[in-house]
Amino acid sequence: MGLTLYFLRHGETPYSQTGRYCGEIDAELTPEGHQMAAAFAAAYSSVSWDAVYVSPMKRTIATAAPLCQAVGLEMQLRDGLKEIRYGKWEDQSPEFVKEHYLEDYIRWMTEPAWNPPTGGETAVEIASRASLVVAEIEEKYPTGTVLLVSHKATIRILLCTLLGIDLGRYRDRLNAYAGSVSIVKFGDHGPMLEVLGDRTYMGDLRHRTGT
Repeated sequence: MGLTLYFLRHGETPYSQTGRYCGEIDAELTPEGHQMAAAFAAAYSSVSWDAVYVSPMKRTIATAAPLCQAVGLEMQLRDGLKEIRYGKWEDQSPEFVKEHYLEDYIRWMTEPAWNPPTGGETAVEIASRASLVVAEIEEKYPTGTVLLVSHKATIRILLCTLLGIDLGRYRDRLNAYAGSVSIVKFGDHGPMLEVLGDRTYMGDLRHRTGT
């Protein structure tokens, strides 16, 4: 048996409800976001976890906390798991960005692998820093079961990197709604996607709208 890596996106925040850009903003979970975190802990505390790696943001820490408390593991914080830096787009709506940064927005929508939000970060840069964390996990837990708690863009970019999907298509090929779980198993032929974006564990909360 090789490594099994669970990717958990943080629970709902006000930004995942409105669709405004939130990367470096240290947003809190909504009450429903905290319920998602508690539901994940209830559903997955029976898994034999070896480690929990977490982006050092309030929303990811709060999402990981119930599971860590339930199983007695200390979360390992890694800057490489942070969300995309949106630069001048932080806290703005897509409509505002299209009005004030149209050329950058078009380039980013067309080819985000190499084109960043204005003053922000490309998908290639995110893949470079986040992949170092996955490499660390592979080295330390080659036959383990590890939880990685991160963000929407970062998780999708990591999945594309592992599965050989063009980074420029990360928004077009994969989704990761608030609180969703994806599972990748590492075998003799490389990473295998077993589960993508599952939210059934959270009951009626899975019907919450938002990005």
